[in-house]
Amino acid sequence: MSKPVILTCAITGGDDTAGRFPAVPVTPLQIADSAIEACKAGAAIAHIHVRNPDTGKPSIELALYQEVVERIRDSGSPVIVNLTTGAGARFIPSDDTANTVGEGSNLRTPAERARHIAALRPEICSLDMGSLNFGKGALINIQKHIETIAAVIHEAGVKPELEVFDTGHIALAKHMIGQGLIEPNPLWQLVMGVPWGAPADPDMLMAMRNLLPAGANWAAFGIGPKEYPMLAQSALLGGHVRVGLEDNLYIEKGVQATSNAQLVEKGINVLKTLGFEPATPAQAREMLGLKAR
Repeated sequence: MSKPVILTCAITGGDDTAGRFPAVPVTPLQIADSAIEACKAGAAIAHIHVRNPDTGKPSIELALYQEVVERIRDSGSPVIVNLTTGAGARFIPSDDTANTVGEGSNLRTPAERARHIAALRPEICSLDMGSLNFGKGALINIQKHIETIAAVIHEAGVKPELEVFDTGHIALAKHMIGQGLIEPNPLWQLVMGVPWGAPADPDMLMAMRNLLPAGANWAAFGIGPKEYPMLAQSALLGGHVRVGLEDNLYIEKGVQATSNAQLVEKGINVLKTLGFEPATPAQAREMLGLKAR
């Protein structure tokens, strides 16, 4: 019998989607409630960004993270909290002036990007393992900054979820594990279909899986219409899975999703159709070696 499959729900993300898609949660109350509802629908982990409640724009304010986490913990929900450290890496250079950032950049120091991890100590947090072209600019994650954030994660006793967007990111992660900068058994998250990262196709997913250390805990997800095809491929290849409004805003072609829970329910149905059992939060904690906060 196959092991249970852990399903993560990525609740809101950091792209500018809130004004155009009413299902995207914005306030701490909405984000926390959406995470709790996703867990009731079958998600074991909630991956969380925060947004400015007034504008819907992405934010890294500690008070917003704190309110979301406290609301989830106070609710009694068993969902595993996974906070992002990816926010604060967006760089859009000026087209006209050398060495100048353009409108839309949100570069922050590694300390700013990780301070909520030290303060709130979630069970899991993400760690982007490299840079890539992204939209009108790039996501900048140089090795020194990754190492600084990794040190905060280690000191806080948090399980790192290594987000890898291409094969070179896996190589850097393995190097850092070998140097003792990242724990030897992280959760690997293979990000498929972000332009211009690894394409969301079965051959690439298998190639990236084969680069991981033997026995690694890993998951993968696809962007947009590739969300459910990559969910199925990941489960069939022995990995865990992810869905959510951060990655995909549609429940089917041309039909906007009404909630994260709706996307989770579809993901659970796909898993069960393929013969897989979704992991409960308790099972996920045991599989990943977590201790509830």
